[in-house]
Parts: sequence; structure tokens; C-alpha cells
Amino acid sequence: METPQKQVRITRSIPGKLEIPDACMQVLGEGLATRELLKPFVLGAHALVTMYTDPVDDKMLDAAGEQLQIVNNFAVGIDNIDLESCKDRGIVVCNTPDAVTEGTANVAFLLMLSTARRLIQADRYARSPEYPANGQLGMADFIGLDLCGKELLIVGAGRIGYAMALRAKSLGMRIAYVARSRHLEFEMAPIGARRVELDEGIVEADVVSIHTPLTPETRHLINAKRLKSMKSDAILVNTARGPIVDEAALVESLNSGHLWGAGLDVYENEPTVHPGLVACDRAVLTPHIGSAEERWRMAMTEMVQTSICAVFEGGEPPNRVV
Repeated sequence: METPQKQVRITRSIPGKLEIPDACMQVLGEGLATRELLKPFVLGAHALVTMYTDPVDDKMLDAAGEQLQIVNNFAVGIDNIDLESCKDRGIVVCNTPDAVTEGTANVAFLLMLSTARRLIQADRYARSPEYPANGQLGMADFIGLDLCGKELLIVGAGRIGYAMALRAKSLGMRIAYVARSRHLEFEMAPIGARRVELDEGIVEADVVSIHTPLTPETRHLINAKRLKSMKSDAILVNTARGPIVDEAALVESLNSGHLWGAGLDVYENEPTVHPGLVACDRAVLTPHIGSAEERWRMAMTEMVQTSICAVFEGGEPPNRVV
């Protein structure tokens, strides 16, 4: 008697192709996968490849059925997955760490520099008829911030925070970091960072870059009070998770002129972006593209394939979270 094919359901198209022996793979498609679309799609799945926007909770797990063996998030963050529910049901949960590190750090660095050097305004001007009509720019036009010798505060001393710190050192920036425990790798050469408490470091920082996971404790970690305590010419960068920042409070800080600017790859109600951010020239916005470099996205696909194959074969998958 033939063994029934394993069913692998992928909620969004991914780069490359999963090569999983004796498995039937289906992709839901492009665009945001709503709960109404997801529930019938996941029915009968043995493996789910999910995105950070997919709600993997009791209702979704019930819809999939008791045969579900593994949920593999195509991301390093797993705040969209009910880990306790998966654990209670004996469902393996995996993610794709490491592969997102370099790409996300690159975007964080890009957002920092783009905000400091007023890239949005300069780009818009260069595309407009005003540029050739006005002739040569004056030496007082489009003046940005110099980051050499300034202090970068890394909030969340993980792999991406470390990679961002390395990049900032190339500009001659000083580094401070916030973490629940001491990280000697941040304090040793070449970074030479100092560990600070958030409320101390955010007052002194010229740039604050967020690299901490979203948890109940970190939701609105950067709130109105902390934003008001930042320097008036400071920059906030967020490539972690949107709800870590109180977006309405950030808009108020930008509109009041208190903050120089913000560079954001993630949003509180993603994919909706606060209209105040959309309208603000001092906010540089990207659509959650942190890991979107071909090499790393292909590596994420390989990680998912390895983990699913291991579970289907009765082995222990790498990158297991639960």
C-alpha cells in the first residue's frame, strides 16, 4: 500500500523551489493572506511554511488538522505563532535565523544614512524640473547630519544588532547597546561598545537602532516619553517589528520637529503605514525588505527545506524553536 503524499502548504511565494521527496506543495499566492483565505488553504497540511504576517494560532491550527507536523516561519521572528499551542499539540516550530542578518543590517544602515543625508528630499528634487531650472545648488541646500564620532544605540544585542554596529564603526561612530544581559562580543574589539540601560542610552544617543524581538515586554518599548527624551537632532531606525515603536507618538515627534528623522522598514499595523509617516519627508520608508537580498532569501528557502525534510524523516530539524 502506497504511503499518502505529505502536503506542504506555502502561504506566499518564496524564492527558489522546495525539493521535498514525495511531497505535494501548494502556494497560496501573492498579497496578504487573510484568515479567511488561510483556513481552507491549510486544511490537510503536514507542513506549513508561513510568513511573519500569518496568524498561526489555535483557530489556524484547528483548521489545518491533527496531521500537521511542522510550522516553519519564513523569518527569524516568530511573534505571529502561538508557540504554546504548537507545543501542546506536538507541532514542531522552526524559523530561519542567520540568513536574515546581513541583509537586515544592510537595510538598517541604509535607512540611517538615507535619513541623515535627507535622501528622500534630494531624490525628489533631482527628479523634478526644478533641478535643471534652478541650476547649481547653493551650499546651504540639502545639508544633512554628519554621523562621524556620533553615538549609535543598539537596542537588542543579537546577530543583526552586532552586524549593524560593525557597519556603524566604519563611519567612526561610537556604540552603546541595551540588552537583558552582558554581551562581551559587543564590548571587545572591533566594536568596543558600552552597555547601558535604555532610559540612559536613549537620552545620549544620536541614532537609536532597534533590533529586539517583539514580545509583550517590548511592545511600545519606544513610547512617547522615550521619544521626547531623545535629542532633537536624533534619528530612530527600526528594522525589527513595528509595534515596538508607538507609531502615533513617533509621528508627533517628527511633526513637532523634535526628532531629525526616522528610517523604518516595519510598521505598527503592517502593511498599513500611518498616514503621518507617509506624509513626512523626514521619514524614510521601506516595505519590510530587510532580508531581501537574493543570496539570503535563497538560504532561507534551503533552511525551510532542511527542516521540513528532517521532520518528515523523523529526525531533529535545525533551527527548531519548539
